[in-house]
Amino acid sequence: MGHVEWVDFVSLEEFPRQGEISHAEAAFSRAAGGGSVVAVVLTQLGAEVDFFTALGHDPHGEAAAEELTGRGITLHVAWREQPTRRAVTLLMPRGERTIITIGDRLAPIGTDELRWERLNDAKGVYFTAGDARALQHARRAQVLVASPRARETLQGDGPLLDAIVFSAHDDDESDWASRGEHRTRLMVATEGASGGRWWGPTSTTGRWDAVAPPGEPKDAYGCGDSFAAGFTYGLAKGMSTDEATKLGARCGAKALTQTGPP
Repeated sequence: MGHVEWVDFVSLEEFPRQGEISHAEAAFSRAAGGGSVVAVVLTQLGAEVDFFTALGHDPHGEAAAEELTGRGITLHVAWREQPTRRAVTLLMPRGERTIITIGDRLAPIGTDELRWERLNDAKGVYFTAGDARALQHARRAQVLVASPRARETLQGDGPLLDAIVFSAHDDDESDWASRGEHRTRLMVATEGASGGRWWGPTSTTGRWDAVAPPGEPKDAYGCGDSFAAGFTYGLAKGMSTDEATKLGARCGAKALTQTGPP
C-alpha cells in the first residue's frame, strides 16, 4: 500500500559538475518509487500481490498502471485529478543513485472506494504512504511493516506495527522512524554494505550481514526497498526475524546488480 512515481532514469559515467553539460550513457522511463519496487519484488518472490495506490488521471499514471498490471500485480487505484508524481534519477556505474522528485506524492486514503476487504485475508502488508484510516485497513493483515516515508501517519496513536524498516544512513528516514518507535514491535535499520540491525521493546536485538551481490554491481536504486520487500515476505511466511532479514539482504543484493528498479 503506497505511492508510485513515474521515473526517468538517466545513466551517467560521472556526476556532472555545476554548470556542466553531460551526455547520458542511456535513459529509460519506468513506474518506480518505494511502493512499486516492493510490489514487483514481492511478485518475483512468488507472492500474490494486491497494490493499493493513487495515480493521476494522466499519461504517466495510465502508463504506470499498465506496466504494473503487466507484471502480474493486481492494482487497486484511486484516480486523482492531481498529476502523477514524477522523478528524475541519475544512475552512476557501480555507485549511488541521485533522485529528484517532481510534484506531490499521491497516496491512497481510507475513504477511497477501493476493495479494502481484500486485506482481510492478507498475510502481510508493506505500507509506504496513506492516511491513518488507510493504515487501519492495512492492519487487517497478519503482518504489517511500514516505511518511515509514511511520515505523519506513523506518529501519535494508531494500530501496532510489526516493524518499521529504514536506512540508518538517511537522517530524514531515521528521524521519522524514531517518531513511530512507540508503536512498533521491531525497528529494522539497514546499513548498506555493513548489513544492518534490529531491536524492539519485547525482542532481542540482532544483526545481519550484507550479502555479496550475485553479479556485477550496477547501481543502488531500489536496494533498500528490495530489502524491505524480502523482509516483509519473510515475516508474512512465518520466518523468524533473523531469517527474514537474511532474505531481505539477498533481495537487496540482487537489486544492486540491476540497472534502475527491478
